[in-house]
Amino acid sequence: MRRFAFLVSLCASTANVLAAPALPARVILVGDSTMAPRTGYGDALCARFQPDVACLNLARGGRSSGSYRAEGLWDQVQEQLRASAPFSATYVLIQFGHNDQPGKPGRSTDLVTQYPANLARYVTQARALGAVPILVTPLTRRSFRGQWLHDDLAPWSATVRTIARQQQADLLELNKDSATAVQTMGSAQADTLAQEPRPTRSLPEGGKSAFDYTHLGAKGADLFSGIVMKNLVRLHPALAASLRQP
Repeated sequence: MRRFAFLVSLCASTANVLAAPALPARVILVGDSTMAPRTGYGDALCARFQPDVACLNLARGGRSSGSYRAEGLWDQVQEQLRASAPFSATYVLIQFGHNDQPGKPGRSTDLVTQYPANLARYVTQARALGAVPILVTPLTRRSFRGQWLHDDLAPWSATVRTIARQQQADLLELNKDSATAVQTMGSAQADTLAQEPRPTRSLPEGGKSAFDYTHLGAKGADLFSGIVMKNLVRLHPALAASLRQP
């Protein structure tokens, strides 16, 4: 009788384990305006996940790999990583470069020394807190010279690749893939990815347009979030089960 009761209890425990739902994943986005809410692809990326996935867009406009940390924004990310809520895994996507370029006081970093050191530090600290760091090469600008896209972020992208290799961190290749997509569509269609259409007439004195070759409207956010998601699932196939069904 005792043996029968033990077997019943064992079967019930096994059934409970098998029936327990899988823990959701968590995705944290760290970067600049090309990833941030309203101006980048980050919110569109989060919208591609099922509701149980904790996707936090902590990217902020105008930040570089140096100023993001200096302003305490990375401290907020680390607080999130220390949170005790259970997740199957936490992925931290790290994308900087636009504001690390020269000519941006208080933001620019040296490409040879500061920029790579900053990226490496993000990787090691994210790992120390149990997260999976993913270095993302910077989203291309959509500036053409004649028929050809001018990839002024190529040196920063190359550095991201080098740091990912040195740190044995995941590399998400956004720069090449976004540049290929933009080059293929051409300058006129690439302009439709902006926050606002290109002005068709002169603006009144003092007027200002939100059109530029960097920031994204809904169409651009949808396109580039799709590229990021495709690469993210390639790196971590388990995330495919966390996507919304089309």
